[in-house]
Amino acid sequence: MTRALVTPAPGAVDRRHRSALADRDFRLLYTADAAGRLGAQVSFLALPVLAQTALHAGPGQVGLLSALGTMAFLLIGLPAGAWVDRMPKRAVLVAANLSRVALTGSIPVAWVCGVLALPQMYVVVLLTGVATVFFDIAHLSYVPHLVGADRLVAANSTLTGLNQAADVSGRGIGGLVVQFVGPAAAIVADALGFLWSVSYIARIRAAEPSPQRTATTRPPLWRETAAGLRFVLGHPMLRALAVKGAVTNLAIQVCQVSFVVLFTEKLHLSAGMLGLVLSTGGIGGFLGAIVAPAVGRRLGHGRALWIVGAVAGPFALLTALMAPGPLLWVGAAGWMVTIVQTGLANVLAVSTRQTVTPAAMLGRMNATFRFLLTGALSVGALLAGLIGTCFGVRPAIWAGAVLIAISWLVVFCSPLRNVRHLHELGG
Repeated sequence: MTRALVTPAPGAVDRRHRSALADRDFRLLYTADAAGRLGAQVSFLALPVLAQTALHAGPGQVGLLSALGTMAFLLIGLPAGAWVDRMPKRAVLVAANLSRVALTGSIPVAWVCGVLALPQMYVVVLLTGVATVFFDIAHLSYVPHLVGADRLVAANSTLTGLNQAADVSGRGIGGLVVQFVGPAAAIVADALGFLWSVSYIARIRAAEPSPQRTATTRPPLWRETAAGLRFVLGHPMLRALAVKGAVTNLAIQVCQVSFVVLFTEKLHLSAGMLGLVLSTGGIGGFLGAIVAPAVGRRLGHGRALWIVGAVAGPFALLTALMAPGPLLWVGAAGWMVTIVQTGLANVLAVSTRQTVTPAAMLGRMNATFRFLLTGALSVGALLAGLIGTCFGVRPAIWAGAVLIAISWLVVFCSPLRNVRHLHELGG
């Protein structure tokens, strides 16, 4: 296996025992992420609610809207990695967020003007997804250069904890905002969050390595893209992480899209209550991210991925029991425990990927994972709509919950099963 050729940031040797947040540039990236993630989580809830309440969208249309948000990863996810490997990562982050400001802001403007329609929402969500493709791939490829290899797990834990905290606050606050001021007004927070994010990313001063190849020696884009795909699928550990992540994402999306329909059409509960229940998953993910470094040290880096999954995954089955009254909170508690494994995996699995991947391949590796993992979200959303339309919303939740409960078996059957330390992945 090839160990990642990540060059520590200047001064990283002196700072290796300090928190990643002690570094000014990482702090700026963290703050930018906080603003962008918070707004995006508000919009996560506001968009489908707006489609249902203002445009009378059904389960299939809500499923399609959710699927389009991640469809871009299936359409351009793989070549985007090769493009990102050729470009300065910080510039990509800024351009992607500016695009998301304009696209997201067009929805409340159209609503105020009385011309909002489902086709516009479909287009905006799809194009926003395109910008997200470039942002996410560049972000994952930028972090190793920003913090250095010695603080990679700590940095990923901090960022993943932030993402999960945004799930809690964004969806919880988003539910209240949607309930009291309406979903269109809530979407404004998304656009403002991306604008705030741009202002912080633009202030990062850290220099990043230049692309290794010049335009005259660079192979065709399709060949670089294929090399990234072969690298991931040919690497036994990366392949296991890709399959595990894709199965989990598909199953989680089936459940989350079905929750929206269950709450609004079957249980007749408020958007605020929906946001509160969804935010419990963010709490679980946040806890998983925070304890990930300690659990990885205690159980072993690879072993923690399947052991925690085997313990937490079956709790997803409780979500299919949700009904007004105590069962609602039983299901919410089950969802919180379930997503603990996702928060932990987002730290340990990402750190594993970044460790075994050469620096020149980071963009394409991350693009391949985003293609598979986020593409699975699109499939999950469509599957939720299909199962919900044909068999009902509860069978859709049961299907997703069962997949979550058994997804840990992928890592258990892989070479990661007994890996204890990241340095064992060098070699």
